[in-house]
Amino acid sequence: MEFKNGQLLRIFLEESDKNNGESLYQWIVAKAAEMNLSGATVLRGVEGFGANKKIHTSNILTLSLNLPVIIEIVDSKENIEEFIEVINPNIKKGLITIEDIKMRFYG
Repeated sequence: MEFKNGQLLRIFLEESDKNNGESLYQWIVAKAAEMNLSGATVLRGVEGFGANKKIHTSNILTLSLNLPVIIEIVDSKENIEEFIEVINPNIKKGLITIEDIKMRFYG
């Protein structure tokens, strides 16, 4: 079994970000499934900050209800580019990164 070329898309958001009243990260994952992308995973950060430099943390003394969220999606370059075009109008703040990767699917 050989590795294929692909891309890793990372979308950095805050867990309170919304899209028409729905959690933005949940909407993005549902859209990725709808577009039949290879897979998506949501990671919830324990601490972080964005462009506004306000630190969000899960520390019990300064508990934030707005922790950082990273969505990782893996697929072909073409599918990732198409996906970004679809979700782009719904992302008002955050960060998107793309890395070229080698991938091998199991199962």
